[in-house]
Amino acid sequence: MGKIDIEHLNLRYSDGTESLRDINFVIPPNEITVIFGPAGGGKSSLLRMLNRLNDIADVVLVSGRVMFNGRNILDPDIDVIELRRKIGIVFSRPVALPLSIYENVAFGLEMAGEKRGPKMDAVVERVLRQAVLWDEVKDRLNDPATAISGGQQQRLCLARVFALEPEVILLDEPTSALDPVSTARIETLLQELKEQYTIVLAPHNVQQAARMADQAAFFLQGELVEQAAGKTLFVNPKDKRTQDYVEGRFG
Repeated sequence: MGKIDIEHLNLRYSDGTESLRDINFVIPPNEITVIFGPAGGGKSSLLRMLNRLNDIADVVLVSGRVMFNGRNILDPDIDVIELRRKIGIVFSRPVALPLSIYENVAFGLEMAGEKRGPKMDAVVERVLRQAVLWDEVKDRLNDPATAISGGQQQRLCLARVFALEPEVILLDEPTSALDPVSTARIETLLQELKEQYTIVLAPHNVQQAARMADQAAFFLQGELVEQAAGKTLFVNPKDKRTQDYVEGRFG
């Protein structure tokens, strides 16, 4: 569970921008797949495609297949709400809701019809522990989520995703707004979480990409230039464009 097969995926926006061109690759389960490259390469578009957030963008063309659990998630009859429970996303800046810490974690469950009570309390504690946040906030659950630090808010966003029991977690530059200590905590947490989840990470720099990647894919101007195991791609890339980017010659 959690494997994603992307086949001949194309995406074009209404302004004529062709964000993705004939993308083909496999995202394996229980590994960290890093997609990296300069701005405008299509990384964020791909992440948003994987849980259908591009449905609300000005898209004029989508073609190809994205297979997940035996279904093409691009089919118009797919249950998008259920898909987003299975494939959660965390963005670059923490988006804490203007609610308490507890209510932030419980929000998705309540939207799905779950009621407050011991069962929900147990889920909130479990996912906050999973996000390595419980010990820091267990006595502050009724405090506003906006009162905790940026690094804590980002882990709170992860806990909110965990509460919906996803199979895949997408992360779009999740540490770009954080200090080095918070960044290290998030990176350590992600390495532990891959035993339970398939993780797709768009890092905010090449150094983080190299540290985190079990699998890596280099995107440039909407094209998937090269993909390989992380330890191979960052040490011995086959394509000169990949090598130039990894070595800091552009980007």
